[in-house]
Amino acid sequence: MARSATVYNFDIELADTDRGVYESLALRVAQHPSETEEYLLTRVLAYCLEYTEGVAFSRGLAEPDEPALAVRDLTGALRAWIEIGVPDAARLHRASKAAPRVAVYTHRDPAQLVRSLVGERIHRAEALELYAMDRALIAELVGHLERRMAFTLSITDRHLFLTVGGDTLTGQVERHTLAV
Repeated sequence: MARSATVYNFDIELADTDRGVYESLALRVAQHPSETEEYLLTRVLAYCLEYTEGVAFSRGLAEPDEPALAVRDLTGALRAWIEIGVPDAARLHRASKAAPRVAVYTHRDPAQLVRSLVGERIHRAEALELYAMDRALIAELVGHLERRMAFTLSITDRHLFLTVGGDTLTGQVERHTLAV
């Protein structure tokens, strides 16, 4: 019998001073059985880092040709394609043709991701945005993960300050580039 998705509810007080975004978010996020907790939390944090009008989670593995997160304008046109993890070059090539902006947030080794993409055929590779989440922060956050979770997230100079259950977790989001 196949396992079903696990649904998590996140109540997040977001204060992104880098972009002037201050919002209260109530997210209901499904974790596919094959999805790790690290991937799930990277998706949630990427949503916060990318929060803008029109941002939404995709249907995930049920729609393999869709990004993990998408930003659409009021007409439904795709404005940003956001991937999580370690997407392959063919997927990023397709994404770069479909959207004017492509970003990747990884919870894995960013050097490995960059090595896997260097020299590959990717449309507008120079414009690709690669971000590495602080792996220690993600690991600490996994330790706090509950089906119903509330936390505050402050972002300053791509540094994350996350308060959950009386604990403050911190970590950096680092930008990486492809040598094209």
